[in-house]
Amino acid sequence: MFMRFFTELRQAKVPVTLKEYLMLMEGLDKQVIDRSVDDFYYLSRAALVKDEKNIDKFDQVFSHVFKGLERMGDDVAVDIPAEWLKRLSDQFLTEEEKAQIEAMGGFEALMEALAQRAKEQKEAQDKDGKGPGNGGANSPFGANGYHPEGIRVGQDKGRHGKAIKVWDKREYKNLDDSVELGTRNIKVALRRLRKWVREGHPDELDMGGTIKGTAEKGYLDIQMRAERRNKISVLIFFDIGGSMDSHIKVCEELFSAARSEFKNMEFYYFHNCLYESVWKDNRRRHAEKLNTWDILHKFPHDYKVIFVGDATMSPYEITYPGGSVEHWNEEAGAVWMDRVSNIFDHMIWLNPTAERHWDYTPSVGLIKQLVGDRMFPLTLSGLEKAMKELAR
Repeated sequence: MFMRFFTELRQAKVPVTLKEYLMLMEGLDKQVIDRSVDDFYYLSRAALVKDEKNIDKFDQVFSHVFKGLERMGDDVAVDIPAEWLKRLSDQFLTEEEKAQIEAMGGFEALMEALAQRAKEQKEAQDKDGKGPGNGGANSPFGANGYHPEGIRVGQDKGRHGKAIKVWDKREYKNLDDSVELGTRNIKVALRRLRKWVREGHPDELDMGGTIKGTAEKGYLDIQMRAERRNKISVLIFFDIGGSMDSHIKVCEELFSAARSEFKNMEFYYFHNCLYESVWKDNRRRHAEKLNTWDILHKFPHDYKVIFVGDATMSPYEITYPGGSVEHWNEEAGAVWMDRVSNIFDHMIWLNPTAERHWDYTPSVGLIKQLVGDRMFPLTLSGLEKAMKELAR
């Protein structure tokens, strides 16, 4: 069984090695955990998973191998062992809740009723709302039904929060490297872009230096050092308005994560393509515009430049003077993008639109060409590749 677990993890593209597998076997041999599935789950996950993006794949393989579940999508419908639920109730349910379950005849009666109703109705919920379907309002087995002693089967969320166990819940499915990001996940990816230095006033205790100096001199020799800081400086341009309205949430999360990770970060807004002016406040974008040429010469060339936008526009907005949909631009957007690439050593473009759709929009191809093919999707995998590119 353990060897099957190892091979299925490899088949699911979880990069586990033989060394990690042998370390897990050594831990089991030395009995570092109790003999329970939960303890083994956490031990094996700690030993075999080295990147958060693979946790969801690990969960699916673990369920398939050790819990009898088939690897499926997010909508999983399975048989629930009665003895498992009984043990769970003994641990988490109050005496009053246990009494309510016993009023129905106990767990055995509950499981028998579930099996009988599932047999009678294998498709949609019945009309009286008591079948084990998605809409059984009075059923103890429905995904969306209400019942204090209910069991939820095959749905990722409920309406009343009274199900005994959400069997198909996977805590880390949003960390998969093919999905869009949340603030926490973005922070994890942005941390790959770091260059630690100690600069400034020495205001931090150097414990190692103090111990060494004290040992050498024979008296307490307190030594201080400068705080370690991330030297990376970032300049971000956010596309706003139009087709970007549907990507506001992920852009807000990216902005929040970047502000916390990079102490030296400046940001500006533009629309569709970079032109002769940008702005800091969208509420006063027409009254308080900033000259793009001044911005490009304000920051050193070692700043990392990030454009965030879907690059979806008319190709004329990129290639022709006067192509902007908002004003008459004296120079084409391509001219300004070329200037940015000539001034700054590192530049990328993050696109919140799924990569599979890029080929259907000519303007995306134009922007991708202007940034030297350094356009990345705004997913965990894409952001990791983008940070690797900027770190060169």
